Amino acid sequence: MSVSVSERAGAGGPGSPPGPARSAGARTRRRGAALAVIAGCNAMIQLDDPIVNIALPGMRADLGLSAVGASWVLSSYLLAFGGLLLLGGRAGDLLGRRKVFLAGVAVFTAAGCARALAPSAEVLIAVRAVQGLGAACAAPSGLALLLSTFAEGAARKKAIAVCTAVGALSTAGGLLLAGALTSLGSWRWVLLLNVPLGVAILLLGPRVLEETARNRGRLDVPGALLGAAGAASLVYALARAADHPWGEVTVAVPLLAGLALLAVFAAVECRAEQPVVVPRLFADRDRVLAYLATLAVPGALVGAYFFLSQSFQQRGVSPLATACALVPVPVTMAVMAGVAVRIERLVGPKRLMALGATALALGNLLLAGAGGDGPYALRVLPALVLLGTGMACCVIPPTVLATSGLRGDEAGAASSVLNSVQALGGSLGVALLVTASSGRETFTGAMSAGFTAGAVFAVVVLLAALAIRRPARNPARPAPRSR
Repeated sequence: MSVSVSERAGAGGPGSPPGPARSAGARTRRRGAALAVIAGCNAMIQLDDPIVNIALPGMRADLGLSAVGASWVLSSYLLAFGGLLLLGGRAGDLLGRRKVFLAGVAVFTAAGCARALAPSAEVLIAVRAVQGLGAACAAPSGLALLLSTFAEGAARKKAIAVCTAVGALSTAGGLLLAGALTSLGSWRWVLLLNVPLGVAILLLGPRVLEETARNRGRLDVPGALLGAAGAASLVYALARAADHPWGEVTVAVPLLAGLALLAVFAAVECRAEQPVVVPRLFADRDRVLAYLATLAVPGALVGAYFFLSQSFQQRGVSPLATACALVPVPVTMAVMAGVAVRIERLVGPKRLMALGATALALGNLLLAGAGGDGPYALRVLPALVLLGTGMACCVIPPTVLATSGLRGDEAGAASSVLNSVQALGGSLGVALLVTASSGRETFTGAMSAGFTAGAVFAVVVLLAALAIRRPARNPARPAPRSR
């Protein structure tokens, strides 16, 4: 049975009685509950980064982690997550997206419990890699489930806005926890903070998520291995580049190897009968530009967290006060997510992205000029509000464009590519901002250079937005519905 993504959202789903037996109100409530589960998974994954950073000092003290070992607590997760995203999305297409989504959440949650009980550094690092595997299955399958639950148009845009807002609020919560729990309790308890959310998803998910039709086919093993190795190599190189010179062997070799592996991967996929990533996804100009914007957007934001958190604490501001000072970014992003959807209806995705990119550029330039000094309310807060507004306007349109006009068997692949680009964008942003700020005589000079680099990332998003063509009113190509 072949059902398009746009039609699949309107179907009753497996197990539904024929005809309009299920009331519109019941379908709406079910979709709302499904959205809550998918958004909850997004929040669970986004919350993980701040709570691991909270716990890292305690891990080092209790487990005797060296600086290199501590970096591997972070890198092992990123390597597994970034390297296996393409495989996770394809697995959802072949095995059923709900099944793979729930399996990923289960692995992520179980690993979250296990890391809190880790008796040694080696076990902790291994468990973090397993957790990255879980996230690589849950993230793309969750987005693909959202696409199959909400038809293209206003309903899907609202759903993406909700996920964006929930993810931003989870980041805000993580920031506050980072400040409040730094000196309270054991690091092991901190690592359990997102476990209850995972358990709730596992209990509610089977009740409200409808399984998608499994697509017949087999996994392209050579392509999957090449894609995983290439993405993992790039993520590793970019993580190393954040605090090592680009010409160092441990940065340059994996970077070149990653690019070479991905080039071979692209060649293999173009010839594969059932590729991990459908080449047709890159035949759409707007989709490619959406991927480019998604790659560049993180670089316009990471400086706010990376530089300002250090700047405030160097001036004697407490961790909790620092967290509160940075919270306006995710809070503004959450508030503006719904507003951005309404604005998009009036001006279209192209102008909304251009508006957001301009806000990101202005926010970074304000911070570059302020250097973190001066009255917070006059020099820093306005820039943070601009950054939060710009993120809301620059995250939703590329997500919509990258996941529009898909056939039913392409949602998983499109979702995994989008998630992979986001993961690479975050690593690339940190690496290039640190590189731009290195060699400065003062921290203020380094911070100004970093924020200037952030403005350059925003300009890249702006150029991508200006090159986008206005999409057709009904970009999806519906397939015949089978009964």
